[in-house]
Amino acid sequence: MTYVITEACVDIMDRSCLTQCPVDCIESGERMLYIDPDNCIDCGACETSCPQDAIFFDVALPDAVRNYERINAEFFSGPRGGHDHPDVAALPPRTA
Repeated sequence: MTYVITEACVDIMDRSCLTQCPVDCIESGERMLYIDPDNCIDCGACETSCPQDAIFFDVALPDAVRNYERINAEFFSGPRGGHDHPDVAALPPRTA
């Protein structure tokens, strides 16, 4: 089990979750943040601190954003260097 950051973070990245995570398992891409499923301790601190409601416990992910469980995991399985997962990078820019 792990927490997952979803599309509500894309182009917004409030970053409140970064300061709340006790194990530093959240990393930043260019357009969104990602949670490392292998290091997440399921404490929930990130979820409660996110003003965009972009973070969900994996078993509570809405079907419409279930693919973000894969996207977060794949982000940590390859070279990162601040680059987003290809699925996120391909999204059109979000305007406020």
